[in-house]
Amino acid sequence: MTFNQPLSGNAMPRFGGWASMMRLPMCSEAAGLNAGFIGVPLDIGTSHRPGARFGPRQIRAESSLIRPYNMATGAAPFDALQVADLGDVAINTYNLQKSVEIIEAHYRPIIDTGCIPLTLGGDHTIVLPILRALARRHGPVALVHVDAHADVNDDMFGERIAHGTPFRRAVEEGLLQGSKVWQIGLRGTGYGMDDFDWPRQQGFTVVPAHEVWYQSLAPLMARVREAIGQAPCYLSFDIDGIDPSFAGGTGTPEIGGLTVPQALEIIRGCRGLNLVGTDLVEVSPPYDTSGNTALLGANLLYEMLCVLPGVHYR
Repeated sequence: MTFNQPLSGNAMPRFGGWASMMRLPMCSEAAGLNAGFIGVPLDIGTSHRPGARFGPRQIRAESSLIRPYNMATGAAPFDALQVADLGDVAINTYNLQKSVEIIEAHYRPIIDTGCIPLTLGGDHTIVLPILRALARRHGPVALVHVDAHADVNDDMFGERIAHGTPFRRAVEEGLLQGSKVWQIGLRGTGYGMDDFDWPRQQGFTVVPAHEVWYQSLAPLMARVREAIGQAPCYLSFDIDGIDPSFAGGTGTPEIGGLTVPQALEIIRGCRGLNLVGTDLVEVSPPYDTSGNTALLGANLLYEMLCVLPGVHYR
């Protein structure tokens, strides 16, 4: 079997070629794919700085620098998985509720083929319809959630669907296995302790950023793997989980965050989990003047690909 390969920088300069994720082939159908990159250019659920609608396009642009072989871990995902870029979801720019319905409907047939979606956001609202689509196939899933914020608000300005509410809705709808949910990197100021207390009341394990300052997260991820086991698991990574000195191009930055090496440890520590989907959300190119946030996001998505089930290691 011949596996799709990213377009080599030796065959075409990295500033040329098609503008897909890692310059992989574009596909309109997920059948036959083990994994697919999907863009969801939505930011009408955000509460502060907009711009995440441009995230998928800029992440793809920065991904042209990524090569197929992971020199640190030995992962060679394109030796064993059929991967392609499945394009973007045609959201409704003027209607958030309609967009949520569109996203779920878009993901259902992709997931039904067995293709694992790796999503380029977009604001964090998008995780709710993705979890809904996944639950239809897998039932309630485990969750590794990296973020500065718990995203468990009951509502925002009276709206129950927004980028700060998806995981409360997911609990209410039975989409998550509460005892197998880990929230890592939470921090900042708040209106009360409910952001930490409510998740813990649902069985979540909350790991605030200040508890892991100056530490390797490899031991933490060993605990995560033991707790989650082989339950179907979703990895949701908000770029604002990382300190804004590394990733300032986002809508709601918070100081005192995770470092880039810690982010890599988290994702690489997911190797061995039964990952059924991942996302990288809240990259806002208008606030990312250097392109570094999108570059980081692109690399983290590649790292997610490297820990999917079935990847070969050299």
